[in-house]
Amino acid sequence: MTQNQDNNASDALRGLLNATAQSRTGNARRRWLLLGVTLAALLAGSALLFGGGQGATGEFITEEAVPGNLLVTASASGTLQPTKSIDVGSEQSGTLATVRVQENDVVKKGLLLAELDTAKLKDSVDKSRAGLAAAEAAVKQKQATVAEARAALTRMKQVAELSGGKVPAKTELETAEATLQRAVADEASARADVAQARATLKTDETNLGKATIRSPVNGVVLTRKVEPGQTVAAQMTTPVLFVLAEDLSKMELQVKVDEADVANVRNGQKASFTVSAWPGRKFPATIQRVGLGSTTTDNVVTYKTILQVNNDDLALRPGMTATASIVTAERTDVLLVPNAALRFTPPTTSGKPQRSLVSRLLPGPPPDMAKKRPVAAAAKSDEARVWVLGEQGAQAVAVKTGVSNGRQTEILGGDLKAGMAVITDYQEAKK
Repeated sequence: MTQNQDNNASDALRGLLNATAQSRTGNARRRWLLLGVTLAALLAGSALLFGGGQGATGEFITEEAVPGNLLVTASASGTLQPTKSIDVGSEQSGTLATVRVQENDVVKKGLLLAELDTAKLKDSVDKSRAGLAAAEAAVKQKQATVAEARAALTRMKQVAELSGGKVPAKTELETAEATLQRAVADEASARADVAQARATLKTDETNLGKATIRSPVNGVVLTRKVEPGQTVAAQMTTPVLFVLAEDLSKMELQVKVDEADVANVRNGQKASFTVSAWPGRKFPATIQRVGLGSTTTDNVVTYKTILQVNNDDLALRPGMTATASIVTAERTDVLLVPNAALRFTPPTTSGKPQRSLVSRLLPGPPPDMAKKRPVAAAAKSDEARVWVLGEQGAQAVAVKTGVSNGRQTEILGGDLKAGMAVITDYQEAKK
């Protein structure tokens, strides 16, 4: 019912009431007024009942269920890193005398990268060598003392045997034996000093060797953090001088997968990613590891996931930001419906339509004269369903759903067949 029709009916009633109030002016005048107003009200009521009722005023928008391929992906972002990167530092403190390599230089294992000033370290080595020589000389002195004490004790024993124990005195023999034992102990102590001097010399030689920083692997120099003449202080931590990458033809993409997607991400799944440096180009990757530990940033929980990347043409560089698309499910030749069809519920006329004052006063039209809007067929509320157009209007069809990519959903079972038009929306007609 339109607003104009309702207003016309109300005006007709007001006219009827006014005519009744003025009926005292004359019987003839009153009859004609009542007759005119009654006819106007009947015409307005008929217009309301038959021209402005609750007829079908819109149309259903449908889309066919078709077989096709479905690809379900999860998006994540992260950075590219070398498969194996090494921080090369110095265990020694000092001043850098030379730096032999630059960034991007290819290096071999054992190649000299930098060298500290070794003057003090060489002095320490020389001092340790002198200490070792002194210790070895002291051993020889103690050996001579031992030989002397042993010879003296031997002579005293021979004299005592020849004299029948009369000379030398017993105390003299005891003193000679104690002297020999002290000489032997001094020799052992001197030998220990030699071992200590050798260890000190070895330590100083090792420190001298550590003053030359060499490459531990075959690779490339990613970062050079020092310059000649710079002082290196190795105290609580080892200062990093260079960062080396062992092999840039094999890289890894470290991404953060949202907790809503991590259940569907597994090792071995295929993925692709893009970087800003190469717009329009997609690089392939493979899931290598999905972390169990989580990271929370701004109340968002993510899981570190490692993707293996081939970089044979060296187009990718460490530190590049990448956006990855991980294939979590792939279906071939399955029945697909738009997600809007699973969310759609058709309009119903289960309630009574609103009626105007005139239409409530007048009798209603016969049931077969009013066109009804399509009534939704009954369906269980706990099962997935779609709606199709049938002879009785919109009818529910129960289906079993599979995976979804956000736009389409896989249909695993049910009465829905390929080619059937499912309803996705209902559009009201323009007034």
